[in-house]
Amino acid sequence: MKMTSLKVSTPKGHSGRLFSDKEDFTFRYHEDASPDVAISLSMPVRHDEFRRRELHPVFQMNLPEGYVLEQLRNRLAKTVNVDPMLLLALSGSTSPIGRVQVRSETVDALLEEQQFPGEKLEEILTWDGTEDIFAGLMDRYILRAGISGVQPKLLVPEQQETALPRVTSKTSDLIIKSGRDEFPGLAINEFLCMSMAKEAGIPVPPFYLSDNAKLFVMRRFDRDDQLNPIGFEDMAVLMGLSASQKYSKSYAAIAKAIRVYCPAEHVRASLDQLFDSVALSCIVGNGDAHLKNFGLLYSEPTQRDARLAPAYDIVNTTAYIPEDVLALDLAGNKSMFASRQGLLEFAHTCEIEQPRARIQRLLASVEAVLARYPQYREQAPHVVSAIEQAAAPFALTFE
Repeated sequence: MKMTSLKVSTPKGHSGRLFSDKEDFTFRYHEDASPDVAISLSMPVRHDEFRRRELHPVFQMNLPEGYVLEQLRNRLAKTVNVDPMLLLALSGSTSPIGRVQVRSETVDALLEEQQFPGEKLEEILTWDGTEDIFAGLMDRYILRAGISGVQPKLLVPEQQETALPRVTSKTSDLIIKSGRDEFPGLAINEFLCMSMAKEAGIPVPPFYLSDNAKLFVMRRFDRDDQLNPIGFEDMAVLMGLSASQKYSKSYAAIAKAIRVYCPAEHVRASLDQLFDSVALSCIVGNGDAHLKNFGLLYSEPTQRDARLAPAYDIVNTTAYIPEDVLALDLAGNKSMFASRQGLLEFAHTCEIEQPRARIQRLLASVEAVLARYPQYREQAPHVVSAIEQAAAPFALTFE
């Protein structure tokens, strides 16, 4: 089974088709496509086709990576050719990131044979069985893996508690992450860092830590209150870059993209949020705040209502890579130690008033969260110690 053509659509209707041959990937809008079925803010509806040697960034955004990709290959390699088109047809049809859906009749038939019963959030959080619940979820939902990232993670439909008859096929989804043995304490790590963001007033999706502290669970944020898809594009997509280039730019380039794609009424709040998110990443020692960990949300391309998406994927990386550096250039440097001065220059780029006060508020949030959860200092002492060591130079400089 080799995919050479896929149907692409949005909630506003049919957009066009994606074609693949030995040399290129080509996306062509349907001849009657209206402007509101555009698949990306950077790919407006036009007669000319969009041709690239690699899969277009907006489609790459849905491809699985790392552990999940490895598991998919293990499951499918004996029967099908596991290439980008097949992976896109799998992940882009069941529950894609953002508002762009990609379908293949062949893959649709394959998925119809699969059962995706859904899981109860409470049961995931309170699991105390001897077997690994993540392994079981992986087995059930691997073909629904419409989410990128190297860390083991799954997109799992949530089973609602209500007994009312279902009037829609829409479901809310849970992003479930496991650190496995190679990253001990990773779920606690992300829970603490995301709690610090929330404490500081940075917008974040709802998130949870399982009772056994092995799983970090977060609700997806690219759906509205009625669970309808809304536009989401990460910064690599908006800059026309492949996933492999996610470390290639600077935080200033993200600020520039915000000014390009966000309307005037959303620029100020988005730049404030960007500064706070970058500053918090520096303070907690997050060396993986790359282009794919920032993105814009919007209703649809013609509305001009884009804004910075909630913060996600904030973790301390120095617990695992002690000499880690920043993912992106900050004021000409990737050194975490130098980022104290770099943040003040970045504040100028983002036109931030009173950056020192904002950094002090972030430091207070780090301290408050660590004091609130003393149990995690006992369960993951290396993680808490790494966060404290990363934050210490900032406390000396800014308090």
